[in-house]
Amino acid sequence: MAKISVLNTKGEKVKDIKLNDEVWAIEPNDAVIYDAIILSRNSLRQGTHSTKTRSEVRGGGRKPWKQKGTGNARQGSTRSPQWPGGGIVFGPHPRSYAIKMNRKERRLALKSALSYKVSGKELLVVDNFNIENSKTKDAKLILEALKANGKTLVVVKELNENIILATRNLNNVILLQADEVNTLDVISSDIMIIEESAVKVVEEALK
Repeated sequence: MAKISVLNTKGEKVKDIKLNDEVWAIEPNDAVIYDAIILSRNSLRQGTHSTKTRSEVRGGGRKPWKQKGTGNARQGSTRSPQWPGGGIVFGPHPRSYAIKMNRKERRLALKSALSYKVSGKELLVVDNFNIENSKTKDAKLILEALKANGKTLVVVKELNENIILATRNLNNVILLQADEVNTLDVISSDIMIIEESAVKVVEEALK
């Protein structure tokens, strides 16, 4: 099992802990990670886009001119697709973008993403991420002490009001509870900060 340092909120080393190699040190599967990211991004799409066909647009009930004798091309309706204001051919309609993925694949994708974080030295373990008050300034000081630059994913065992209020105005911070960790947020972050107690929760879920 690989060892990793546990830091306090001042960035000082407290102790070492061992990480479960079955979760944090597997051979990453890039194809499964890609599928998991597509699944997550698709689930964010509402799919409410819609266009009207020639049968749905208003008007066009009368034949614009007689069939023969005008010199114009024959037309049956002013709401045919070639007319301004006419219907749309093969336009988008409401649909679901959801795709399915096996549970084993989802777990493999998350373990692969976590393994990339460890191998890339982008994982920081803290003894706790408690904030005494709800000031954003205090959350910034902790991140600076931990040298967490760029987009940061913070994973705690349990959310509390102080942590939520202190981090919600930080655009570069994603705050998740341990049972909400997902492949998309792990991969898209530059640094992942996780509480020591949350490490155990993630390992239990992915064993």
